[in-house]
Amino acid sequence: MAKINDYNFAGKRAIVRVDFNVPLDENGHITDDTRIRGALPTLKKILADGGSLILMSHMGKPKGKVNPKLSLAQIKDDVAKALGTEVKFAPDCMRASEAAAQLKPGEVLLLENLRFYPEEEGKPIGIDKADPAYADAAKEMKERQKEFAKMLASYADVYVNDAFGTAHRKHASTAVVADYFDKQDKMLGMLMEKEVQAVDNILKDIKRPFTAIMGGSKVSTKIGIIENLMDKVDNLILCGGMTYTFAKALGGKIGNSICEDDKLDLALDIIKKAKEKGVNLVLGTDCVAADSFSNDAKTQVCPTNAIPDGWEGLDAGPDTILKFREVILPAKTILWNGPAGVFEFDNFTTGSRAIADAIVEATDNGAFSLVGGGDSVACVNKFGLADSVSYVSTGGGALLEAIEGKTLPGVAAVED
Repeated sequence: MAKINDYNFAGKRAIVRVDFNVPLDENGHITDDTRIRGALPTLKKILADGGSLILMSHMGKPKGKVNPKLSLAQIKDDVAKALGTEVKFAPDCMRASEAAAQLKPGEVLLLENLRFYPEEEGKPIGIDKADPAYADAAKEMKERQKEFAKMLASYADVYVNDAFGTAHRKHASTAVVADYFDKQDKMLGMLMEKEVQAVDNILKDIKRPFTAIMGGSKVSTKIGIIENLMDKVDNLILCGGMTYTFAKALGGKIGNSICEDDKLDLALDIIKKAKEKGVNLVLGTDCVAADSFSNDAKTQVCPTNAIPDGWEGLDAGPDTILKFREVILPAKTILWNGPAGVFEFDNFTTGSRAIADAIVEATDNGAFSLVGGGDSVACVNKFGLADSVSYVSTGGGALLEAIEGKTLPGVAAVED
């Protein structure tokens, strides 16, 4: 595998898998350009060397069909502004051979949404897995996916994968396309290198105490990472909506709070495993409960195991915040994935803000702090603290799978 900083792109056409799956408002305007800004070092290095750029990305989940609301044409001007140069646009990613061939050094071409073609994801559409015909359909789709990737590869001399957010997917543009480039002409981009290094810092170069903060609504979506972290962390803070599954599992009353009733045994098992492994498992003891799921709801502070009927926990309470802070401040390695409450509502940001502030303070005192996952990233951006932690990951599912110890297809394809 080549190293991007050692590679000279002069006179080369580079096809770069970026993650420009940015959030848009109802008028198609970008509401958070973090992912575009994250890709700039790689893209500017290629242009500065005298190379030309072919950018490919997905947006949303069009499920193999053209959807104007998910067209990358909407962000072309934003990408051009970020790069400081004109960006051409190919309205069909599979019919861009001529446009790619005509690129001069320093020029940029943005391909239309890769997922407008089902071959990008490589899964049969419109046929159930239980259908006897599914196996043949899947086999045929895999062949079509190879042809799709081969076409993308034909546009360029070199392949760069800088899309960590999709590195856990074995899609045409993230894994298969690398097969059509020689080892010396495929590489990870600068953002990907940083992401891989950040995960290594968390998993292989741990400074202790190591504190992980897992939030979000469901324990079921975090079980893999929680179990993997059990063998690595000193402290494990579980917060957000999953708090109430644990509270109910321990016999508490949680009112109308979100709860996975089918995961109560799992919650108890996590508590047991933490005790067996000597991990300090930290759960919220109080919460800010609301009488409706609304920013303007009436609120009261109550124990997480004694929430009145008709009320639901939407944020961490003051005692919980103090408890979390006491655990976070001494840490030397910190991982944060998932908020402590419904931070989208301004009146329920206190818990998440307190976690962020404690992480920033610990970072100032020498801790390595990694913030990852869409909601956590949105948190630190909302609070203006993204530059005050060690690293903010652009990957959600990819980060979680990497920390679970899984091999990421998007990384393996380039390293092979």
